[in-house]
Amino acid sequence: MNPPALVLVAHGTRSARGVQMIETLSNAVAQQLSSGTGVPVHTAFVDVLGPSPAEVLRDLGDRPAVVVPAFLASGYHVYQDVPREVAESGHPAVAVTAAMGPDPLLARVLGMRLCEEGWQPGDAVVFAAAGSSDARARHDVRSAARMLGEQVGRATPVAYIATGSPRVPEVVAALRESGAARVFVASYLLAHGLFHERLRESGADGVTGPLGTHPLVVRLLVERYRRAVGALEAAA
Repeated sequence: MNPPALVLVAHGTRSARGVQMIETLSNAVAQQLSSGTGVPVHTAFVDVLGPSPAEVLRDLGDRPAVVVPAFLASGYHVYQDVPREVAESGHPAVAVTAAMGPDPLLARVLGMRLCEEGWQPGDAVVFAAAGSSDARARHDVRSAARMLGEQVGRATPVAYIATGSPRVPEVVAALRESGAARVFVASYLLAHGLFHERLRESGADGVTGPLGTHPLVVRLLVERYRRAVGALEAAA
């Protein structure tokens, strides 16, 4: 019996570098899963780009599928767009996993990214997220910030790039005014794009790269898939 396909659902971006990063991430997940199993991995987008999740699921025919939302917090796209796309596809056997974040593995990646950027114990850290009007997503972001705080041994105040307040430059400036000698921004973004470029203008001493294709990110997605496969098999 063919194993379920994995459909990785991302937001979408006009950044060619960001699209390439999502493709590389999808390929890395496929490589992790391909050892003797032949799991097909497909990428879909809920905004800006295609194909949509519904289109990908329809192309799979009757093959079971696991949809993994590649979002770092669960807001409108996770609670509305993804279920709607699955319903519109008419696919008979789909399991939808939890979003990627918050998760301790992502906090570990953020901690490593900070060290790569030159952060040292004692330096202030701003936890930078895109932002959302959904209270559930903001709750997830605060949980993720607490997880990072446990990694670096200090509180990491949350700031937003696009939706919500306070904004990242405001928090960076406030930390400097309170006496922080060095301030680093931990980018809670999956891929490159306009939001990440804005962080370069925040006035911080360093900005981490997106979570991207780090092996722990790949591991997290693979774990999401494997747990969902177990649920599909139990339901069958």
